[in-house]
Amino acid sequence: MADYGNRTGRATPERKPEPPADKSFPADPRTRIPFAIALAALAGCADSIGFLEFSQLFMSFMSGNTTRFGVAVANGDWENVTRVASTICMFCFGAFLGTLIAAWVGRWRLAVLLTLQALLLAGGLLMPWGTFAYPLHAYPIVLALGLQNATLQDEGGRSLALTYVTGAVVRFGTGCANLLLGTVAPSFWIQAPLWAGLSTGAVVGGLLDIRYGESAFLFPAALAAILALIAIVLTIAKPGSTLVAGSSPAPDASPKAEVIDAIH
Repeated sequence: MADYGNRTGRATPERKPEPPADKSFPADPRTRIPFAIALAALAGCADSIGFLEFSQLFMSFMSGNTTRFGVAVANGDWENVTRVASTICMFCFGAFLGTLIAAWVGRWRLAVLLTLQALLLAGGLLMPWGTFAYPLHAYPIVLALGLQNATLQDEGGRSLALTYVTGAVVRFGTGCANLLLGTVAPSFWIQAPLWAGLSTGAVVGGLLDIRYGESAFLFPAALAAILALIAIVLTIAKPGSTLVAGSSPAPDASPKAEVIDAIH
């Protein structure tokens, strides 16, 4: 109903709601999208290698590990329960640690998190194998992939699904529906390339493992190192640039959270 409460007796025009703030990180899609696809490929590669090297233990696909956990509990296979549960906890700790680091380092988020991932992926080869129940050799890789989920975020401030495809497939499906409704989110368009990147990485990881065994982990480590170097160069050469920074809170934070990645 029109508002006639003003002095002129004319209806007060309704104000259009302001569009939500863009909380993507980095703010510029020219770096965010290529980095996202490359990191999805990295995760698929590492997951494929780990799956083959550690008796079908997933490095990044925690949905699969959760199903394996349930089956192990049902069968009373407590050694496998410990093995899978410890992997899930390590991955969760990586996401926890990555989010804290993202909040601490601000505009250096890309450079720092990618450098840590490279070190962990390569450093895992130096870890002792441990036991079947506690695969110490796998933990650095799992930790690196947990960290990866705090690296990038979409326009709503949500972590981009870089280490698993379920979120990408679901968002693509719902995005197609919203496209018909005329309310599609900008992040819809990246979901199919993310799936393709992770799938391609998984194929490459499988082929590398067949040829090089566990040393194949050096390939995703090298990819992370190259991305880290690019991020470091951009951060130093273009401080505060939208290519490596944004105006956003930490990933998956409250909408009222303080901005920590300000563009200067």
